[in-house]
Amino acid sequence: MHVSKALIGTLSMAATFLAFSVAARAEGEVNIYSYRQPDLIQPLLDAFTKETGIATNVLFLDKGLVERIQAEGANSPADVILTVDISRLTEAKEGGVTQPVVNETINKDIPEHFRDPDGNWFGLTSRGRVVYASRERVAQDDITYEELADPKWKGKICTRDGQHSYNIGLFASMIAHHGEAEAETWLTGLKNNLARKPDGSDRSQAKAIFAGECDLALGNSYYVGLMMTNEREPEQKEWASAIKVLFPNAQDRGTHVNISGMALAKNAPNKDNAIKLMEFLSSGEAQKIYAEQVFEYPVMPGVEPSEVVKSFGPIKPDTLPLAEIAANRKKASELVDKVGYNEGPQD
Repeated sequence: MHVSKALIGTLSMAATFLAFSVAARAEGEVNIYSYRQPDLIQPLLDAFTKETGIATNVLFLDKGLVERIQAEGANSPADVILTVDISRLTEAKEGGVTQPVVNETINKDIPEHFRDPDGNWFGLTSRGRVVYASRERVAQDDITYEELADPKWKGKICTRDGQHSYNIGLFASMIAHHGEAEAETWLTGLKNNLARKPDGSDRSQAKAIFAGECDLALGNSYYVGLMMTNEREPEQKEWASAIKVLFPNAQDRGTHVNISGMALAKNAPNKDNAIKLMEFLSSGEAQKIYAEQVFEYPVMPGVEPSEVVKSFGPIKPDTLPLAEIAANRKKASELVDKVGYNEGPQD
């Protein structure tokens, strides 16, 4: 009997999903829905399994994670959600796919400003929204976010899309600190200082500095580590060597930080194991492993980052609660459109 390739593919996908669903209810396992690449979290999960004997299953989704869990409803196999960025964590909470966790161990390990007030999400590692500065053309080693609107930088700044969640987080923090009106004035000044229309990724901004297209750029700190150690694309090492990391507002409130985090899925079928995994992930041991993998900072005080991250210099994180930043994200997005940020500089 002839069986089409399409049918074989469909049956294979169905079998995979069935296996995952059965595993979801098997004793001694925990299912993770992750926005983060599996290879970045596997060392963590291996350490968890070695310590507890609990097996882990990972479903990686680069988009649509919340919608997937919503569609699965009460039968969702998801136990723990792992993601990056406060926006994704807030989206999961607001999408009704998480449940609150009140846990003494987790709350002890993770500082309050890195936790949802209702216990629906918890930060694990943090990264700074820093300034990449040309080693050749920028003499100063200190800067503030406010200074990015100074006309002295006209035509010298590059950023990615203003509506990208990384930038929206920073802009939302400026609203929280200064109010909407002052933040609008600042964002207009930053737009006027752009060298070009916002485009590309954070790594693209480092490449633009290397190419002499701009002198400053906004970027996440961990990308510097990823570029410095990129053996597959060694040209990225050159981009990294062309920049130095400036931690804005180091002399006052501190640098805006965002997080990778975790949440307990609303209908977690392996809830006890899920809580065990979350307790493990909040521990100093796990935060150190995770932070070294992704070139981020552990959120637990006293846990050291990797040597590569240390080479960027010390970071003083802004302690503004992330929940407050999340509350200003919509306003920040509206400001980006209002000032025409993505249109770039207007001569």
